[in-house]
Amino acid sequence: MEEGAADLRQRKKQNCTETDKMAPDERNKENPNLGRSPKYVLFQRFAKLFFGCVAAVTSGMMYAVYLSTYHERKFWFSSRQELEREITFQGDSAIYYSFYKELLKAPSFERGVYELTHNNKTVSLRTINAVQQMTLYPELIASVLYQASGSEEVIEPVYFYIGIVFGLQGIYMAALFVTSWVMSGTWLAGMLTVAWFIINRTDTTRIDYSIPLRENWALPYFACQVAALTGYLKNNIHSSAERFCYLLVSASTYTFMMMWEYSHYLLFVQAVSLLLLDSFALVQTDKVHEVYKIYLFSLFLGYLLQFENPALLVSPLLSLVAALMLSKCLQMNMKKGTFISRMLKIMYFYLVFTISVTMNFLLKTFVPHKENEHVLKFLEVKFGLNTTKNFTVNWLLCQESLQTPSQDFFLRLTQSSLLPFYILVLIICLSSVTQVIFRRISGEPLKEKITLDDGRIGARPEIAYHVIHTMLMGSLAMMLEDIKYLWTPYMCMLAAFGVCSPELWITLFKWLRLRAVHPILLALILSMAVPSIIGFSLWKEYFPRIMTELSELQEFYDSDTVELMMWIKRQAPVAAVFAGSPQLMGLIKLCTGWMVTSLPSYNDVDLLQRNENIYQIYSKRSAEDIYKILTSYKATYLIIEDSICNEVGPVKGCRVKDLLDIANGHVVCDEGDSYAYSKYGRFCHEIKMNYSPYVNYFTRVYWNRSYFVYKINTVISFQS
Repeated sequence: MEEGAADLRQRKKQNCTETDKMAPDERNKENPNLGRSPKYVLFQRFAKLFFGCVAAVTSGMMYAVYLSTYHERKFWFSSRQELEREITFQGDSAIYYSFYKELLKAPSFERGVYELTHNNKTVSLRTINAVQQMTLYPELIASVLYQASGSEEVIEPVYFYIGIVFGLQGIYMAALFVTSWVMSGTWLAGMLTVAWFIINRTDTTRIDYSIPLRENWALPYFACQVAALTGYLKNNIHSSAERFCYLLVSASTYTFMMMWEYSHYLLFVQAVSLLLLDSFALVQTDKVHEVYKIYLFSLFLGYLLQFENPALLVSPLLSLVAALMLSKCLQMNMKKGTFISRMLKIMYFYLVFTISVTMNFLLKTFVPHKENEHVLKFLEVKFGLNTTKNFTVNWLLCQESLQTPSQDFFLRLTQSSLLPFYILVLIICLSSVTQVIFRRISGEPLKEKITLDDGRIGARPEIAYHVIHTMLMGSLAMMLEDIKYLWTPYMCMLAAFGVCSPELWITLFKWLRLRAVHPILLALILSMAVPSIIGFSLWKEYFPRIMTELSELQEFYDSDTVELMMWIKRQAPVAAVFAGSPQLMGLIKLCTGWMVTSLPSYNDVDLLQRNENIYQIYSKRSAEDIYKILTSYKATYLIIEDSICNEVGPVKGCRVKDLLDIANGHVVCDEGDSYAYSKYGRFCHEIKMNYSPYVNYFTRVYWNRSYFVYKINTVISFQS
């Protein structure tokens, strides 16, 4: 007995000794920094943070310089006169920059703001609040910075203006870099994000086509908000870092809302993503509701500072967030892990949906606002629920930006290797998120800390959020091509994060049950090797093309438009009012400052109706009808554009004159073919013939190859 007891004690002593020897190895395996001096760990973290920040800032600065250089090569900007530079701003971009010029010409900033909020020198017979209607807060900020920094003696206003936009694009790039870095843990992912973004620039940004667009001012702030939100949603984040991310989310959300009139729709999609994230218990509920409070605060402050903008009160974002806040107590009670509480999730979704729809209906009923009926009609026709002859709706349907994405879009993304890797990463992350959701439904609690060896990348709340968000954005992009400029940067970021993340590769190896090689070692190797191979192949194929773009001088000179603007400035009286296409009117307002009858703005019902009425100059209507329309807006000059009058569009029925014929009932169908028929000829053709009755109403005073300018007679003579 004594020998047996002694043997048992000896075995226990040996087992304890083996356990003590193995414990440090296991702890070191879970935490590589354990056992190292605190100074070494601190230095390592600081070096990683320092070099990552330097790489992010450098990437943003280089991208801004790249855009500036490309813009100079494309337009020969520095060698142009002021008028020739301004002509490069087309459509609604011209209107934005024209108001920036007016602010700088005002005797004081206060006086300039007053003139914009009580503007009666832009659109005839109408006083508009241009700051609210055109969302001119970027121009207000740019003018303040230009005057306060004393840049009048250093740089021209146009260079200062486009320089700010290019600088914001650099911030946009740096924010995408940081987001991918935070998700993957390596700034190599940020470098790959930058490379994919620049290579796919045709599908990631519209900065090449129109610099002053509201989205070019707003999306950098949204990218900063997404980067901060990514850090805020992490489980094992330090309290000071969490506080910083919260403040950055608050500031960027509000700024984003002030810069773009459609920002609350994009935030609505983000709120839906957070709703799904919270409903499946993939994130801490308190954090999500803190973000909801940021939405409410931004909407309230934006409503006040945007001259009590009713669009924010009737926005779906406000209704959804209010419904979510009201359902907070019920949601907390349901997350008790019981079977009944899990089944009540369906009831929770129904409650949120019912409250949000009811609240939105009540707000639209009692809050005075101008409902964008053309948007609702557009959606009905877009999805085949209705048909219409309305000119504005059909014109929107014909816009390339509102069509479904073309095959060329997917082909370009495939050639740059972005789409294949994005699909691979999305499938792995989505499968992991789905697996985690089923575990949550079965009652498994939320794990605070996820180690590399777990192989459960979908359990990280920031990853689950990005998966849901990118899927929602992708679904919208499949319906409207314009959304691709919001979705494709997301694709660059998510694909770069995935191929650079060891955790994603380990998740895949866990499913494949790989045992021949140690999964962690192989994952670390692939997370370095795969992005390096991708980066080298992209550099070899696309770097020469980018350098060729920067070294090649392009020619952009519209002599006919320059001559037209010069004639207006020299010959037209100060009280002249011009009528023509909205795009040309925006350019006339910028280059000459003369009053116009319409503007290229599509969020105002009155301006949309004006545009349709003025477009009648390209329809088959009588000279008397056109004369009555133009004089009703006090127009004194009419400009006919040959490119619209003789337009030969690739799609029959989408030319302006075709849409007008449909709206006016001048289309006759015969044996499946449609023909335009009217007892009057097309006005833009007939007026060029210089015969009665057209010469009785209009007198040609200027023409060139592209434009025909007619003075609208005040005293009508019917002598033939």
